[in-house]
Amino acid sequence: MLPVISPLGRTDYIPVWRAMQQFTHARNERTRDEFWLTEHHPVYTQGLNGRREHLLHTGDIPLVQIDRGGQVTYHGPGQLVIYFLLDLNRLGKGVRAFVTDIEQSIIELLADYQIEAQSRRDAPGVYVDGAKIAALGLRIRKGYSYHGLSLNLDMDLAPFDGINPCGFHGLAVTQLKDHVASFDTTHLSRQLCGKLIGNLGYEQ
Repeated sequence: MLPVISPLGRTDYIPVWRAMQQFTHARNERTRDEFWLTEHHPVYTQGLNGRREHLLHTGDIPLVQIDRGGQVTYHGPGQLVIYFLLDLNRLGKGVRAFVTDIEQSIIELLADYQIEAQSRRDAPGVYVDGAKIAALGLRIRKGYSYHGLSLNLDMDLAPFDGINPCGFHGLAVTQLKDHVASFDTTHLSRQLCGKLIGNLGYEQ
């Protein structure tokens, strides 16, 4: 069964995070998987293993300590966020394969825009010429996933200067706008969801 795809529009971070937790807590083996698509008002989120040393000068942007893996990242307008409310047991996916499928979907999407991108075994996410264009952060609870990916499209990248993105000092960050003349965000979101559905192994 294909996942439900829910566009949420622009949202505050905390209510969506709490809704993900509630959905995951209440679901069972019959619950249909869902993709939640959103962009957030400006916020820094720091994962379970986050260290203060990676917060440089965050200014007035709020920082939220959350329950995914990884260090600190930034979310803001112009960034596509997709949250994965999935039953990995039903999909037959381990965590490593799940991460690989997400990264591969983003790489394939960018290839459609003539952008060559890569993943890194030592640092989950997707990179273009060494600069990070997409970040991943996941939580798996009893085989159910939540949290997801963020893909930089057309945003103010300056807030990334206030942190060590994903815990890497001096990591460059890029976005789709820097590599293509134009794109349609709604169409791109549909493209990426299609690639994710295929790579994750849903029956079409």
